[in-house]
Amino acid sequence: MNILKALFGGKTEDSEERKQDEEAKNFDILKFDGVKALHLGEVNHAINCFTQALNYKDDLETRDYLSQAFLMANEPLKAYEQLQKLAEAQPDNPKIFMRLADVAYRMDDYGAMADACEKALLIDEASPTVHYLYARACIGQGDNVNAVAMLTKAILTTPDYLDAYLLRGETLLAMDSLEEAEEDANFLVEHVAGNEDALLLKARVEKAKGYNAAAQEFYDKVIEANPFHADAFKERAEVREALGDLQGAEEDRNVSFNT
Repeated sequence: MNILKALFGGKTEDSEERKQDEEAKNFDILKFDGVKALHLGEVNHAINCFTQALNYKDDLETRDYLSQAFLMANEPLKAYEQLQKLAEAQPDNPKIFMRLADVAYRMDDYGAMADACEKALLIDEASPTVHYLYARACIGQGDNVNAVAMLTKAILTTPDYLDAYLLRGETLLAMDSLEEAEEDANFLVEHVAGNEDALLLKARVEKAKGYNAAAQEFYDKVIEANPFHADAFKERAEVREALGDLQGAEEDRNVSFNT
């Protein structure tokens, strides 16, 4: 029998090779179709293609695409499960843990978010993005003190990290640390002129300090930047009322955004 295989070629081996070639071809087709569908926004088709492709081969890039597709389909838990498998395969890749943290944030799972950030920091302890994400996890867990510490580390590493300044300012305001919050608000207003988030933080700090005239000035600017900012109208109404402008306060309260 072995002589016959040697003379005429092993049919068993040829059959196995053909099977492997066919599976590899099917995998490539499904992966390509999935990527194409993902780019076209055909999310369900993309998920189906990537899932079938993974039945042929456990490919990390395909799992990455599948996690993106699940996020687009608003299924963060399934995306998280795919990213966990990527993390198991590449435990030294901080970007995967950062993505895990981001997805956990979407699920309001701040414990999982903090855990992912801790693992990322073990790999890259100086990452400003990880410190920022960790701060969000701390805020979600009610730990504003550590959130401020994390945001400060992010800013020390990246002095122009404007999102970190904004989140730190908002957190300090929530802690009634008004002078420190004002420093961040002033920095933002100076460096991103006309930004509604920066202006709103400044307005809220002035309001919290009891400087209602200054607060109204900045609420005016917020509304100028975004005429549909419901919170700005609501809070400006309170400031106007405190200043004795009852008519203006009533006008703000009656603003409707129905189209």
